[in-house]
Amino acid sequence: MKKRNILKETYDFNRIIKNCRAIKYSDYIIYIERVHVDNYKFGFSVGKKIGNAVVRNRIKRQLKEIVSKKDYQNNFNCIIIVGRGILKRNFQEMYENLHKIFQSLNIYKEEIDEKK
Repeated sequence: MKKRNILKETYDFNRIIKNCRAIKYSDYIIYIERVHVDNYKFGFSVGKKIGNAVVRNRIKRQLKEIVSKKDYQNNFNCIIIVGRGILKRNFQEMYENLHKIFQSLNIYKEEIDEKK
């Protein structure tokens, strides 16, 4: 995942969480903000109750890898907050759950079939 597609600033997190509706699914709470910028950004939040720094950073690396596998539409910011149940999940389950959420949010870029 490229650095330009990552939200890091506290005021961005606070603004999005305050002004957007939460979408809850499995071990995730997701906030999406629609913006008028030709870019998309993801922010990840893994609380201290999840584990020590090694565990939290591993989960963030896995989330970044899952997010970087697909192409997304522009014009949105997304914050993914992880719950404690994530510790029971393996990488494949994390991927499938996030994929279902992103499909329901309709943020994937539409793939053009060039064979037609």
